[in-house]
Amino acid sequence: MKILLVEDEVSLASFVKKGIESEGYEIDVAYDGLVGQRLADNKPYDVIILDVNLPYINGFELCRHIKQQLPRQVVLLLTALDSLPDKESGFGAGADDYVVKPFEFRELLLRIRALARRSSPFFGSKDILRLADLEMDTQSRTVFRAGSRIDLTTREYALLEYLMINQGRIVSRVDIAEKVWDLHFDTNTNVIEVYINYLRKKIDKGFEPKLLHTVIGMGYVLRT
Repeated sequence: MKILLVEDEVSLASFVKKGIESEGYEIDVAYDGLVGQRLADNKPYDVIILDVNLPYINGFELCRHIKQQLPRQVVLLLTALDSLPDKESGFGAGADDYVVKPFEFRELLLRIRALARRSSPFFGSKDILRLADLEMDTQSRTVFRAGSRIDLTTREYALLEYLMINQGRIVSRVDIAEKVWDLHFDTNTNVIEVYINYLRKKIDKGFEPKLLHTVIGMGYVLRT
């Protein structure tokens, strides 16, 4: 699981970071809203945790930005603002959960895990995912492009689902290896490139605009 924490209080950020890493998860920390926005826009995360009173961009504004760019991204607000109007503002900005400081770390961890399960492409999402004229029904596990059904293997479907959920973001070969193949990345294998090519032939060949793009030296992105 990959987590982004945007928190300007250094001691608290360090405490949360150590706790998250002790559970075996990966975590990036940003100390202001601007850096947090850049990370959220460019890297895939299972859960993003935001303080509200942040330099440059506050947590409500940042949450709203993230949800506009990536509606399926899970966001948890972690803040000392505990009034009902504050909570209304947070959920109104699109937050999926709201934890008030001070807090018990175990409770925060339980909420992170629950949110990650809800957001995972491999926990039975009930949404229909769309990008341009590409449509994926995660209940029936069917894919259509411009109304034409696209037949995919199990691995191709899982790869496309991960790309669809992270559409607009560059995902690295390591991200794909861990999320789709559930293995530590072997730099000597080209299996990911092979499946990307399989997928590109099925969802892009004969269609416009092209949706599956290679970003040299960084990874792959699904976008118009």
